[in-house]
Amino acid sequence: MEVIENLIKFEIVKSNYQATMVQSAVLGFPRIGGQRELKKVTESYWKGGVSTEDLLTKGKELRAHNWKLQKEAGVDVIASNDFSFYDQVLDLSLLFNAIPERYTKFDLAPIDILFAMGRGLQRKATETTAAVDVTALEMVKWFDSNYHYVRPTFSHATEFKLNTAAGVKPVDEYLEAKALGIETRPVIVGPVSYLFLGKADKDSLDLEPISLLDKVLPVYKELLSKLKAAGATQVQIDEPILVLDLPQEVQDKFAVAYKELASADVPELIFTTYFGDVRPNLAALKDLPVSGFHFDFVRGAEQFDEVVDALIVGTNKTLSVGIVDGRNIWKNDFSKSTALISKAIEKVGADKVVVATSSSLLHTPVDLENEKKLDATIKDWFSFATQKVDEVVTLAKNASGEDVSQKFAANAASIKSRKESSITTNPKVQERMATINEALSTRKSPFPERLAVQQTKYNLPLFPTTTIGSFPQTKDIRINRNKFAKGELSAEDYDAFIRSEIDLVVKFQEEVGLDVLVHGEPERNDMVQYFGEQLDGYAFTTNGWVQSYGSRYVRPPVIVGDVSRPKAMTVKESVYAQSITSKPMKGMLTGPVTCLRWSFPRDDVSQKVQSLQLGLALRDEVQDLEAAGITVIQVDEPAIREGLPLRAGKERSDYLNWAAQSFRVATSGVENSTQIHSHFCYSDLDPNHIKALDADVVSIEFSKKDDANYIQEFSNYPNHIGLGLFDIHSPRIPSKEEFISRIEEILKVYPAEKFWVNPDCGLKTRGWEEVRASLTNMVEAAKYFREKSA
Repeated sequence: MEVIENLIKFEIVKSNYQATMVQSAVLGFPRIGGQRELKKVTESYWKGGVSTEDLLTKGKELRAHNWKLQKEAGVDVIASNDFSFYDQVLDLSLLFNAIPERYTKFDLAPIDILFAMGRGLQRKATETTAAVDVTALEMVKWFDSNYHYVRPTFSHATEFKLNTAAGVKPVDEYLEAKALGIETRPVIVGPVSYLFLGKADKDSLDLEPISLLDKVLPVYKELLSKLKAAGATQVQIDEPILVLDLPQEVQDKFAVAYKELASADVPELIFTTYFGDVRPNLAALKDLPVSGFHFDFVRGAEQFDEVVDALIVGTNKTLSVGIVDGRNIWKNDFSKSTALISKAIEKVGADKVVVATSSSLLHTPVDLENEKKLDATIKDWFSFATQKVDEVVTLAKNASGEDVSQKFAANAASIKSRKESSITTNPKVQERMATINEALSTRKSPFPERLAVQQTKYNLPLFPTTTIGSFPQTKDIRINRNKFAKGELSAEDYDAFIRSEIDLVVKFQEEVGLDVLVHGEPERNDMVQYFGEQLDGYAFTTNGWVQSYGSRYVRPPVIVGDVSRPKAMTVKESVYAQSITSKPMKGMLTGPVTCLRWSFPRDDVSQKVQSLQLGLALRDEVQDLEAAGITVIQVDEPAIREGLPLRAGKERSDYLNWAAQSFRVATSGVENSTQIHSHFCYSDLDPNHIKALDADVVSIEFSKKDDANYIQEFSNYPNHIGLGLFDIHSPRIPSKEEFISRIEEILKVYPAEKFWVNPDCGLKTRGWEEVRASLTNMVEAAKYFREKSA
């Protein structure tokens, strides 16, 4: 019956709009390649395995593939300049010459400046080249996604201009597509968002980046004029900050910026926002001289009437309806999307409506057809980037009156299958959820009482040293894990191999002199996937990779049903590691909010429900670790800030409450003597959010922070804290003196008796040579301060 009803709806739309063509648009496509080709060539380039020409050629091949795929699928508006070797915001900084002086004093090619800004660079002198030693720019989350962007860094000396040393990327890539016979719409980050998302360099802390608008606008005008001269008729200009709480001063800058841009000979501008609701900033958009607006109606459906009535109705502007989810992998519900598209057509006319992805598809895996092992029933519920392209085209064709009834019928059947499946529901989990109360999420005693017990038990020195969890994932580890997965290595042989790796890591840490050890996580493929594979309620892909930053890709598992833990997940390895050392061994878990946020979550139940279910599953693991003698337990929550709703208000306060409760549900069922750690990386954190977790010790990414005020924010943090001292995403090795200098700055505002010494994050992506040198210098710095305090 439901299938028939959807077909009837289709016929209604077909009869109403068959005379007018509704266009389709994709705001951006994943750049990584279906088999991670970009990762492979980039990392090979960093190692000296391929030339610059090889790197650039592979990029060109990937761009051509993506454009052709969309063209052949029937997409009307295809994005260009959505490709990057590292990060699209970093690309703009390089193009606009927003390059801090520390990168320009070396004789580096543009592509190497880009990578140095993104990941740092440390290179010894040779007969022909000078030594290079430079840290990376700060990297933070892109709004509430798991993508990271490199934050633009400005100073009073910043001189904006088109840096044409390597061409003009948006123009070059537009012409590249045109040479293939494909017309594209270049995409660039808009001027207000670009500045607002940036920061002042450490020598210009009095600088408000938004004050640079007048200086950067001429460069935008020059770029846009070049695009028009090249033949571009439209440009997608992204201003995503409109989903944030913006000061009035920043809101006012939109009128200033776009009036100035419109004064030049530039292409039509399609003003694009995504990831939320723009209504609190709606006044900033009134009467902007742009040709159209794009809104995200997946994550902000409730804004539809108000924004369309205020900005589109009665004008000649285009309405781009972001209706196919660019952030998740669930199949689009055509019946619901058609209803909204029909409403848009009724309001503004079919000739002014574009059916689009809600955002760039950067945040989704490339192609579902690469998944050969997924359960057929579950696979039918999914849609990856390639399939989302087809969804956009199908919805646009339907709105134009074309016959796509077979696709609509298949879509309705998929939606019905998922809704009625027993896979999604576990009555025992739902019964257990009813037991959650305040007592279940509260430690037995407050922190001061726990601290006294823990100090007696562990007797750690001042400035205790530790790492965040993982150690290098070597080629040997990956080969043996792959063999085990394929059945080419027995469980007994694989366990023996893992124990040998743990032996190596534990011995190494004892030699270096660390105080609280980890087992190194050689058995783990990913900090979320590893747990998801052992939890009921998850599904997994083999090629569902998405970019997190640079060449760091993740393969998020998918929450398809109620979550529970059938058996212990980490106890065996942790107990073995503790058996070979007398030093405390940390049990390592990923927290409930991070397991949720770094998975593709369900969209049929609330994220609160999913997070609390994960908290209960992890509670069982924490208690099993404690019972097995592992009494230092780290439950990482790097994604807790990422999940924070983008605007202040009830939704945000509710989130903070259930996120903290989920963590405490997982960690509160232990004795006072068990020391609970947590870790946070690459987020702007509020100490109050961390305080609500009531962890005994927290570690925070800090090495690329250069704002003394950030340290000050944590000066009154009541529990113990480790502010990360070196950037684990960079190959450079800090000296002992650099560590000492960093710690001295921290100790000006943070008490020594509460301070732990640790890296920013896990060491999984680094090589052993880098790890040994960096940790040795870090431990030596801790010893220096112990001796100084004696």
